[in-house]
Amino acid sequence: MLGTAAGTAAGIIGTGLGGTFVFLLNRPGKRLLSTLLSMSAGLMLAVVCFDLLPRSFELGGVKTGLLGTATGVFVIAVLQEILLRKQGRKQDLKSGSSKQYLHTGILIGIGIALHNFPEGLAIGVGFTSFQNFGLGLSLVIALHDIPEGIVMATPMRLGGIKPIKIVLAALLAGIPTGIGALIGYLLGEISTVFISLCLGFAAGAMLYITCSELIPESRDLHRGRISGAGLIAGVLLGIVITKFI
Repeated sequence: MLGTAAGTAAGIIGTGLGGTFVFLLNRPGKRLLSTLLSMSAGLMLAVVCFDLLPRSFELGGVKTGLLGTATGVFVIAVLQEILLRKQGRKQDLKSGSSKQYLHTGILIGIGIALHNFPEGLAIGVGFTSFQNFGLGLSLVIALHDIPEGIVMATPMRLGGIKPIKIVLAALLAGIPTGIGALIGYLLGEISTVFISLCLGFAAGAMLYITCSELIPESRDLHRGRISGAGLIAGVLLGIVITKFI
C-alpha cells in the first residue's frame, strides 16, 4: 500500500534525519546546552500553538480540542510520575545530570510518537482521495518532523545515550505515522472529531513536556539571557516551519 509506505517513510525519514543532529554534539558547555534546550522548547511551543491546536479546533471545535489537550497533559503527567519513581524523585536528580536529560528525552519521544499518529491518519485519508495529494502531504510532514527529531535527540545525547541508539529511537518515534497512514487508508474516512481529539492529545502532551521539563532545565543550566533568546529563536523557527513549509 503506497499510502502506508509513504506515511512510514515520512515519519521515519523526518525524525531520523533530525536524530542525526546528535553526531554534531560532543561536549557542549552550559551556555550552549541551555540554548539548545530552550530552542527545543520554542520549537515545541510553536508546533503546539501554530499547528496542532489550530488544526484540532478547526476539525472538532474548541471544546473537543481542549478535551484532547487536557487528556494529553494528564496522561503525560502520569507517565512522568512513573518514570520518576523508577529513576528517582525529581528533587533527587541533579539539574543537568545524565538521568535528568534521559528522563526528558524519553518523555519527548513519547510526545512526538503521539503527535505522529494523527499526521499518519491525514496521509492515509489523503491517499484515498487523490494520490498526488497524499504524496505531497507526506513530504510536508517529513520536513516538519526533522526539527522534532532534533528536539528528541538533544536531551538523549546529553543523557549519555550513544548516537546510533538515539537515531534508532528517533526512527521508532516515526513509526506511528505509518500506523496512522494504514488506518486512515483502510477506513477511507475518519471522524473529524476523533482526529481533533488525537491532535489535541498530542498538543497537551508536548505542551506539558515543554513547560515541565525543557524550559526549567534550560533556566537551571544558565540564568542569563541566552536561554530566553534561544526560546524566542525556537518559536520563530517553529512558526516558519509550520506556516511556510
